Amino acid sequence: GERMGWGFCSQPLLGLFVQVAVVVVCCFTDIETGPGASVSLQTNGDRFKIEGRAIVPGVKTQDWVSAARVLVEGEEYVGFLRMDGSFAVNDVPSGSYVVEVVTPTYKFEPVRVDITSKGKMRARVVNYIKTSEVIRQPYPLQIRSVGTHVYFMKRETWGWTDFLMNPMVMMMLLPLLIIVLLPKVVNTNDPEMRKEMEQSMNMLNPNPELPDVSELMTKLFSGSKGSSKAGSSSKGTRPAAKRR
Repeated sequence: GERMGWGFCSQPLLGLFVQVAVVVVCCFTDIETGPGASVSLQTNGDRFKIEGRAIVPGVKTQDWVSAARVLVEGEEYVGFLRMDGSFAVNDVPSGSYVVEVVTPTYKFEPVRVDITSKGKMRARVVNYIKTSEVIRQPYPLQIRSVGTHVYFMKRETWGWTDFLMNPMVMMMLLPLLIIVLLPKVVNTNDPEMRKEMEQSMNMLNPNPELPDVSELMTKLFSGSKGSSKAGSSSKGTRPAAKRR
């Protein structure tokens, strides 16, 4: 009887132990096959190398290469230049990347490099507007400098054009030019034209305290006529001779 009792008691304990073992095994298998495992598979994928050379025309490579860096897709991958200007960025997966050479003194045009899953490289011009446009570039990359960085603006020099194009000077000169040149261009003998000019001048002079522009224009135009008439009349009339 005692043996039968121990048998019945050991069976539930054995079943409980088996269940606990199954749960523990499932937990470990979940940890190994979770998202961390997929990440490790991705990081262990094929990696490739981007190669090229940076050139500054007319400048020795030793003078600028020490401060230069090669940036792939911003700063996702960073490379350094050798003393001859060549570079190699390792452990780059397949994809499309913007490669640029950065220096404090010289500026370079970026280049887009497309890497296939089989490791085939294609270099093309970077076009942020038309991303599908393909203008091929040689590979390994040949990146040439396009100039130097300009950190300061040149001081502007004073000139006569700056003085003449000043708004205050233009406001003073334009009315003077109109007063001087307009009588020579427009036929002032026409009364209708003169009347229209007087009306337009009155519109420009709404303040009654200021001198009337139309009267000024009338005196200006009529003064020349009056003087000419006076001159002609003085020539036509001669003083009478005194009788003895």
